[in-house]
Amino acid sequence: MRVGILSTGNIAATMAETVKQMKEARVCAVASRNLEKAEKFAERFEIPKAYGSYEELAKDEELDVVYVATPMSEHYENVKMLLNHGRNVLCEKSFALNKKQAEEMIHLAEEKGLLLTEAIWVRYMPMWKTLRQVLDCGMIGEPMTATANLCYLIDQVPRLMELKLGGGALLDVGVYVLNFASLVFGNEIESITAKALMTEGGVDAQNSITLTYPGQKMAVLNSSLRVISDRKGVIYGTKGYVIVENINNFESIAVYNRDREQVAFYEQPSQISGYEYEVLACKEALEKGWKECPDMPHAETLRIMAQMDAIREGWGMKYPQER
Repeated sequence: MRVGILSTGNIAATMAETVKQMKEARVCAVASRNLEKAEKFAERFEIPKAYGSYEELAKDEELDVVYVATPMSEHYENVKMLLNHGRNVLCEKSFALNKKQAEEMIHLAEEKGLLLTEAIWVRYMPMWKTLRQVLDCGMIGEPMTATANLCYLIDQVPRLMELKLGGGALLDVGVYVLNFASLVFGNEIESITAKALMTEGGVDAQNSITLTYPGQKMAVLNSSLRVISDRKGVIYGTKGYVIVENINNFESIAVYNRDREQVAFYEQPSQISGYEYEVLACKEALEKGWKECPDMPHAETLRIMAQMDAIREGWGMKYPQER
């Protein structure tokens, strides 16, 4: 599969290095708004074509899929431009700034008959399926409560502190804890309660979210740009509990019975970076003629976007593009 990469930041570099080590795909082109940056990136990862504008890459008909790694504020325009030029797209999380943008992007992809999927990598990984199987087989009985946190010391990253760039903890790392809760309990949410501590620039530096579900089930979630956390997810059931190490890239899943004895343990399989799974999912979708990936269908992207919209509305946090 011939991959193009839009942007030359750190996340784009991770993708380029990952694909370089895959036999199923290769990066054939990279684009930046600065030709010199694109050329340096291309040289670094042995990419044959470098473009000094995003539109030049969009016009490259030799590309099977384009990976969008620009700031979240740019996804809406970047993805629409790519789709209008006939490109299939793998777009980084968070997919858009809000549900309305996401709906427009998805509708355009459907009109054009193109593949469009959200690159929330953990959804495509084998360990995501393993955890689903653990819960489905009843090892811990009925899951009733879940906690998850994802916090990093990243408040020095300029784009994360800029409201106009889609900054804040919620869209950058909070999206992972919401996806974790979705895996455990689904998306039939009865209520959302969320609090945030805001920066002077108007973005959430850290937040706490409580979701309640039918059957008196609850998820308590935390994310932050200002502290380091253990990144654990814990699922409490009627017969035991599960501890997931690193909800951002499941390193292990430990299962305990009602006596708090470990009864099962699953380790992350060997991986390049973890990005390879979303690339392989795109390859399978293209080969089978799918316009979305089963691991992260459009409906699921829209549900998570709607949750983040509701949370931000409660905070009174609006991006300039929404005003």
